[in-house]
Amino acid sequence: MKPRRFISTAVVLLLFGYASTGFAQEPKKDKKQQDDKKAAPATQPKDQKAQPPEQKAPPPPQQQPPPQEKKPQSQQRAQPQQEHRPQQEHAQQQQDHKAQQQHAQQDQRAQQERARQHDQRAQQQRVAQQQQQDQRAQQHRVAKQQDQARAENRQSQLRLSQVIQQQRIGEQQQRVTQYVHVLEQRARLAEQQTAQLQQQHRLAQYRVQQAYAVQLQQQQASLRNYASYDYNNDPYFYTPSTYRYNRGGRYYETNQYGADLLRQAVNYGYNEGFRSGQADRRDKWRYNYQAAYPYQDANYGYRGYYVGQGDYNYYFRQGFRRGYEDGYYSRDQYGQLNSNGNYTMLGGALSKILSLVSIR
Repeated sequence: MKPRRFISTAVVLLLFGYASTGFAQEPKKDKKQQDDKKAAPATQPKDQKAQPPEQKAPPPPQQQPPPQEKKPQSQQRAQPQQEHRPQQEHAQQQQDHKAQQQHAQQDQRAQQERARQHDQRAQQQRVAQQQQQDQRAQQHRVAKQQDQARAENRQSQLRLSQVIQQQRIGEQQQRVTQYVHVLEQRARLAEQQTAQLQQQHRLAQYRVQQAYAVQLQQQQASLRNYASYDYNNDPYFYTPSTYRYNRGGRYYETNQYGADLLRQAVNYGYNEGFRSGQADRRDKWRYNYQAAYPYQDANYGYRGYYVGQGDYNYYFRQGFRRGYEDGYYSRDQYGQLNSNGNYTMLGGALSKILSLVSIR
């Protein structure tokens, strides 16, 4: 009996070990079924041999799908954000573009406003300057009218008597008549001088003398109507003398109109002398201002009025000599070229030649 019990016990233990192995692979069963299996060998008859239970092959393990790798919650939350990120970036770009457009429009409006303000200020400045110019012009006109009125008042007070006026007019008419005959003689002499220059092949001096002869002809034509001259409306004849000058050791008096004519004689002489000196230098002719026909004539610009012909000729030649020297030696010691293309004496040299002294 004992060996049988021992064998059955061993079989039970073996089966229990095998069952425990299958239990690890299969899902757990009910607690009640496990109790029935344990109690089954105890109810078998003792004399009957315990037969081992039919061994069943353990079912093949079910192939479970590979477990999906679970993403971290942070990645799960980031995935929707990544999906929405392009949309957010596009919206942000649109906002930035709109902001740039608004900023550009603001800059454009600001520039337009600055330009408008600048134009407005410039217009205001132009208006103010124009007003100032108009005001100065008005003041100048008023001052000129006042000066003219004072001058007329002084002239009326210092106006020469009718006797002296008629005396001056008579002297003037006599000078003009004589001067017309002088110009006719000078015109014939100019033709002779021109022919001589052609023979000497002095082309530069020839052109200068031709221009001078044309000027004398125009001057002669302007004196043909001297008989109809309105002496009564010429202020020279009723204005007292205001200057004194010395020529050849003698003193002469004249008024403002006579003094202006003497200044003209010096300047006209300087201009003609400069051109004659230049011409002799270009012709490679020797220095000789006295041989020049304009110096010998010395009547250019004189019409027989205000001063005697001898006075005008004297101051014309004074300017001519200095102009010839500057032109011949290509310098500007006594004068300069003005904006009209003519050569005029410098103020200091002119005053030194005339030596006018105010007597009033």
